[in-house]
Amino acid sequence: MIYESHDTAVPTVTRPRLLPWSNLDGNPCNLITDDIGTSRLSRMADDVEAVQLDMAGDLLDHAADLLGDSKATAPQLRFLAARLTESLHDVHRVARSRGDRLPALDLDGDEALEEGPGV
Repeated sequence: MIYESHDTAVPTVTRPRLLPWSNLDGNPCNLITDDIGTSRLSRMADDVEAVQLDMAGDLLDHAADLLGDSKATAPQLRFLAARLTESLHDVHRVARSRGDRLPALDLDGDEALEEGPGV
């Protein structure tokens, strides 16, 4: 049985949130919730995103050091390129997820547009 709340104080379902991980088949995972980002899964996704962004910053520092080393070998540079690719994928997913949750802006003014589910 599906329970439908008629309480107007309950927030409506928002657009799906792209989560910072994939399923076992490599497909994106989305979270559909009626909370405002306070659920346990939302907080876990926020924590994972924070770790991914911190790791990307650390990797950028390492890349700068390795690229500045004239003794860096081809295998080291290929490994670095692979890790940078993985990190860029993670950061891109975080950016898409966060961008999708921003309110749409009215191009004729500065007011945010109200969007309902499915828009």
